[in-house]
Amino acid sequence: MNQHPSRQDLPRAQLLAERAFTTLERFLHIEAISGIVLLIAAAVALIWANSSFAHSYHALWHTPLSIGFGNFVFAQSLHFWINDALMTVFFLVVGMEIRREIHEGALSNLSQAALPMAAAVGGVVVPALIYLALNSEPVRQHGWAVPTATDIAFAVGVLALLGRSIPSNVRVYLLALAIIDDIVAVLIIAFFYSGGLDYSGFAVAALGVAVVLSLQQIGIGSAYAYVGPGAVVWIGLLMTGAHPTLAGVVLGLMTPVFPVRTRERPMDAVSRITKELLGRDGDATKDMSLLAHPLRQLRLAQRELLPPVVRVQMALHPWVAYGVMPLFALTNAGVSLGGIDLSAEGPQWIMFGVALALVAGKPLGVVGVSWLMVRLGLCRLPLGVSWGSICLIGLLAGIGFTMSIFIAMLAFADENLLGAAKLGVLLGSLVAALLGLGWGMAYAKQLKAAQQS
Repeated sequence: MNQHPSRQDLPRAQLLAERAFTTLERFLHIEAISGIVLLIAAAVALIWANSSFAHSYHALWHTPLSIGFGNFVFAQSLHFWINDALMTVFFLVVGMEIRREIHEGALSNLSQAALPMAAAVGGVVVPALIYLALNSEPVRQHGWAVPTATDIAFAVGVLALLGRSIPSNVRVYLLALAIIDDIVAVLIIAFFYSGGLDYSGFAVAALGVAVVLSLQQIGIGSAYAYVGPGAVVWIGLLMTGAHPTLAGVVLGLMTPVFPVRTRERPMDAVSRITKELLGRDGDATKDMSLLAHPLRQLRLAQRELLPPVVRVQMALHPWVAYGVMPLFALTNAGVSLGGIDLSAEGPQWIMFGVALALVAGKPLGVVGVSWLMVRLGLCRLPLGVSWGSICLIGLLAGIGFTMSIFIAMLAFADENLLGAAKLGVLLGSLVAALLGLGWGMAYAKQLKAAQQS
């Protein structure tokens, strides 16, 4: 019988590669790192767009990219494929996060979800009012929703930089608030930033949804089987005039929270097949084809140990955090400062309105509404969450970045106004992150001193 080589017998190069891949996998799941990568991508875009190579920056994103079959050819710029197609994957993960929270997280219990829901609404309304108070002209008013969104990755990443000294419930509360914030942002995009709708596209999208439901009903668990129907939903929403990335949210909310039903429990199947394989070890060396069927069964059983909403989200998270979002930042954060006429009243007030709404409006809305709800006896603070924590959450909620830039691009067609809005988002998000980090460090010291006394 052939003996498998022990770990010590493996070539040194293979051992080093295993360690490297293990370290990389651990690294990719550190939320603070993904926020830093996003920040680096934004900084590179900003420097690139204001350097002597600025022309190459803008030319790159206008490069045409087409897909076709026979006489049908669909050609769009690289900018479109990133913002309207690739970002669908980001919204898919957002939809699955919402689905999980509704099923078993902070949004599964109404009494538990009431406070972050109210705080999130305050964090949307107050920034919008501050922006509108500073931008009364109709063209500028169209950007009222830009400072209402929170960037989950950045906000949680900054919180992660503060370490374990911040209670875990604070992270849960921030996640719940940011997810509700995302729900509101998605609704805003759907109702306020979609053009005149072509309702024939809804029939195409409905066909895609029907196929997804049918595949779920007959027990198809492979995520690859849903790529085709998902593309049909995306095409349908694109045809309607609604933003096609909303297809990601729709599919994310449809992702099952329970594994596919099987005749045998997945854990029992894994145990049974493993024993079967061990018993066949001798025969397998003579005929390796004997292992093919049980190995396929084992892979299917292992897949169904986790529900699809968890399994797919875990698989996509590194790609979204280290691929989709940094690429989006690189594509859209490159604001040419020389191309923005801040001496003009319109761009100046848009930039100032967005920045102030993020830095001041978000904390005022989150903290103010939270205090009001507790004061009126309608809600109570979660265990381990103090008013210092709520202030920290309010400051971090002011980090708009990804979603705010996304909404700005839907709100403004004029390049000068769009550039001013993006600059306001970048400045406001940076200041909010620094304030949140500063307050968080002071709050962590206060908590540590209270524990020692």
